[in-house]
Amino acid sequence: MTLPRAAAGAVLALACIQVNAAPSTFAPVIGSALLCRSHLDNAYFHSWLTTAFGPAYKQEGGAYWFKLDATLWGKPVREIMVSDDTNPLVFVAAVLDSKPEELEGAVRAGAGLRHLPADASRFPLRVSNPGSVIAYHQDKSKIYCARYKPLPPVPVALLR
Repeated sequence: MTLPRAAAGAVLALACIQVNAAPSTFAPVIGSALLCRSHLDNAYFHSWLTTAFGPAYKQEGGAYWFKLDATLWGKPVREIMVSDDTNPLVFVAAVLDSKPEELEGAVRAGAGLRHLPADASRFPLRVSNPGSVIAYHQDKSKIYCARYKPLPPVPVALLR
């Protein structure tokens, strides 16, 4: 194999690796949404995730599901879900390889936001003041922010 051909192969291999890498804006965009610190717009997040990671691998249960390889607050993210238009809620959710207690500590250390247990049950939901939730998901955590869809604007003619 010639040197230029080997160099071209190396460049192609690096390009392939970069395709699945999370963009540098992943934590600010998705992390802020999961913590309910940004406006939730499912069309925006669907478009953003599709651009960054490719199309959703499934649409099920009122959501688009994206598999990816990224981290938030130092914890591996396995899936991101974004509500579709059939769902009465607008939400962004993520499954992370971390126990809820560990994720809560990482979020508190990284973002300064506490998620307090909602009750004294064995597997309590952990809720923050802005409304984000950390829940048990088998041996992992699910963190999400969900809001009801706003009512459509009332036509001015009906207000008179």
